[in-house]
Amino acid sequence: MLRIPWEKVRWANSLFLITTFVTTITAVPLYIMRHGVDAFQFWLFFFFFIATGLSITLGYHRLFSHLTFHASWPVKVFTLLFGAAAFEGSALGWSADHRRHHKFVDHDDDPYDISKGFFHAHIGWLLFRTGPDTPLTWVRDLQKDKLAWWQHQFYVPLAFGVGFGLPALIGYLWGGPTAALGAFLMAGVARVVFVHHMTFCINSLCHWIGDRPYSTNCTARDSFLMALFTFGEGYHNFHHEFQYDYRNGVKPWQFDPTKWSIWLLHKLGLVRNLRTVPEEKILKAQIAEQQRRIAAALENHPTPLSESLQTMLHSAQQQMHDALAHWEQRLSEYRAAKERRHEISRRQRRQLKRELAQASSQLREALGEWMSAHRVIFGGTAAA
Repeated sequence: MLRIPWEKVRWANSLFLITTFVTTITAVPLYIMRHGVDAFQFWLFFFFFIATGLSITLGYHRLFSHLTFHASWPVKVFTLLFGAAAFEGSALGWSADHRRHHKFVDHDDDPYDISKGFFHAHIGWLLFRTGPDTPLTWVRDLQKDKLAWWQHQFYVPLAFGVGFGLPALIGYLWGGPTAALGAFLMAGVARVVFVHHMTFCINSLCHWIGDRPYSTNCTARDSFLMALFTFGEGYHNFHHEFQYDYRNGVKPWQFDPTKWSIWLLHKLGLVRNLRTVPEEKILKAQIAEQQRRIAAALENHPTPLSESLQTMLHSAQQQMHDALAHWEQRLSEYRAAKERRHEISRRQRRQLKRELAQASSQLREALGEWMSAHRVIFGGTAAA
């Protein structure tokens, strides 16, 4: 029989989360059956979903928690107002929990430790008090930010005012009391539930679904599927390995609307100092993780490798390391030339760019041969 630890229940959180969820699956369908949904209600829901969702991923997460870029005051105000409307706590409280999560990921001091089970990581940690609350000492830097501190002090009225009051007011101005009720239910309550569980999935499913190409030191995983539902936060293995990069989907083709939004704001002059991890460091992390898997596969291989197979593997690995060193040298030369563009002719810069492209091609080829060699030996198990 399920035993609820009543003494550990976070009553305010539990009542809010349960009430909004029950309202979404009861009152919202009843309203739709009686009054329908017009384009106004749909687009109002869509706007508030995007505004509050991005305020969490772009604002609370990549700006305030990880300081991956510097934002102008309009961006801060927008993300603080609509971040409050997401009903996930103040930016200070959210960031404190999140920094603690990164510090102690998968361990007991991790607020949403996945090793305690899916339910705990997804929502249980919000419903039940399993340890002391995270103190604001984790965000001493943010306490000095006047806008973030203002939002922290007035979080509750801001959350209800922007999260529920504003959509209801817009609905009333558009179509009177009936439209106000619909806006409150859909752009307010239902939208909160959708954004909540989008965020909760980052703490739960993003530690369950996908692969770990950069590190197996923690459970965080990369998943295109999860990125689709979390504004690009699904590339979680990369994020945990390189948390100060403003990108989660580091590859140009990876789905990361939060990254694209930050990039666009940068082009508009609204944010600056975008932090990125050097591409050679990212590549080295992937290679190191692959080497670790190969070493583990070698250790667990049922029979010792023949001399010819060992030679093939060693040769492929040496070629890969040589190609990597050559590529790093060409990359360093090209970056230096870009910084000294006034001292180096355009023709020389083009030549360095061609040499870098050639080195990149050679590195890709060497990596492919290296991967092929261990697939021949291990049947692909080391690359899982």
